[in-house]
Order: sequence, then C-alpha cells, then structure tokens
Amino acid sequence: MRYASALAANPADTYRQIDIVGRTAGGDPHALVGLLYEEGIAALRTAAWAVERRNYSVRGERVARATAILFALEAGLDFDKGGEVARTLATFYHGLRGEVLQAATGTDPAPFREAANSLDEIARAWNSLKATLA
Repeated sequence: MRYASALAANPADTYRQIDIVGRTAGGDPHALVGLLYEEGIAALRTAAWAVERRNYSVRGERVARATAILFALEAGLDFDKGGEVARTLATFYHGLRGEVLQAATGTDPAPFREAANSLDEIARAWNSLKATLA
C-alpha cells in the first residue's frame, strides 16, 4: 500500500518515470541520447523556474539532475569514432556543467535558460542527424 500512496502523491512524476522506462526499453543508443537531451533541457528550465519562485530545493534537485545528465552525455562519447566532433562535444558538456554549477549559487534564472537553450541547439542538431541516418 505504501507503494500505491507514493504513486498517488505525485502522479506527474510517476507518469514521467513510466514514460522514461518505456522509451528506454528498446535500448536504441540514438533514442537514449535524445532522451538525455530532453531530460537535461527540462531540468535546466525547471531550475530557472525554481529560482524565479525562490524554491531552492527544487533548483538543487534540477541542477543535480542536469549535471548528472551532462556527465552521462560526456561519458558516452566515442572519441575513436567521433574524432574532433567528440572532443568538441566533451568541451561543450564540461563547460556547460561549470556554468550550471556556477549559476546554482546565484539567484538569476537567466544562466539556466541560456544553458537549456544551448543544450537544445545541440539536441536539434542530434535529431536532424538521427533523421538523416534513418
């Protein structure tokens, strides 16, 4: 019964978790990277929203999620196959993580929005590349 009450406590989070599990079950690497981008962008935008509302616990949770996603994206790079593109992305992810962590100590939502927009730009490029491969 505790499990059922936990599910009912936050139905949106429950749905999101079920959706993520369903979308990752196939194990398609391109889809998984796309999902990381989506989740990272959402985390950064929610962090900006939380700063605006002075909800610093939510900001902290979203910053932790965004930085973990950026670590995962960087760790997943294949430098042998990706060459210069992989090195450029590694630098981008590392720099973006630093910007997010620096913004986490402030009260300005703009850096989170800028980080989300930058990550969204990369995600759109990834999606267009994925579309050409399909």
